[in-house]
Amino acid sequence: MRIGVLAATDSWYLTDLRRAAATQHEIVPLDFRELHSQISLPRTDAHAVQIYAGDMDCRHFDAVLVRTMPPGSLEQVVFRMDLLARLQDAGCPVINPPRAVEASVDKYLASAKLAAAGLPMPATIVCQTAADARRAFDALGGDVVVKPLFGSEGRGIARLQDTAMADRAFRLLEQLGTIIYLQQFVPHAGADLRLLVIGRQVLGMRRSNPSDWRTNVSRGATTLPIEVTPQLAELALRSADAVGAPLAGVDVLPDLHGRNWVIEVNAVPGWKALAATLHVDVARLVLEYVRSLPR
Repeated sequence: MRIGVLAATDSWYLTDLRRAAATQHEIVPLDFRELHSQISLPRTDAHAVQIYAGDMDCRHFDAVLVRTMPPGSLEQVVFRMDLLARLQDAGCPVINPPRAVEASVDKYLASAKLAAAGLPMPATIVCQTAADARRAFDALGGDVVVKPLFGSEGRGIARLQDTAMADRAFRLLEQLGTIIYLQQFVPHAGADLRLLVIGRQVLGMRRSNPSDWRTNVSRGATTLPIEVTPQLAELALRSADAVGAPLAGVDVLPDLHGRNWVIEVNAVPGWKALAATLHVDVARLVLEYVRSLPR
């Protein structure tokens, strides 16, 4: 296969995919900034729209993997997703599909889709003003996690339990013009589960952080392999399906009573810690899944 990978040139994941591909497949790095399109008339089918990365016609790839979501203006982000959607319409598999990437990047949209699918998730209120946020804080029991609408790896997340501190935070967020996303804090034992969905296969590990309520590996959490039970596998697959992501990282938080809560679904999931923890060649599994896709 010839696979285009949207990633930074120094990306660990690009290197890992190249290692796993060896001489069997060609891994070609692509830059979001170099994507452009040409619309050829008088054709009126999907092939009338040509997508290029530099001088490469992206329709000649067997698949395109999205391994990064670089910052950009609203116009740039919308245009990039539009290009990936057109590429998908032309018959080139895009993993993950642009609609899945859009849904998972936007925490409100992802939460709404998870709730609509009947998945267990903490009570969540999303608003725009400090006054509404204060009412939400009270309604959620005065113990909330505030998250940026866009973001990953625990960046910008804060737990608020003090009323005065919450009021100051909400006023600041309103002044910055940000959306205020509040989620009820779920008491837990300092550990969560990261489940990686690859097609219909699910891998998993436990992440623990005794010094921080956030369990991201980037924040010092340690990991252990877990047995992915049928119940956990079903929860992960339903979560990935809810946002339309065949390749997804699903964060599950067991509470103190043993109930599992879906916290987040990531459509550009990392697997570096998971591969090291499980001693599994995750990149090879990803390439095998890509090879199984119809074109």
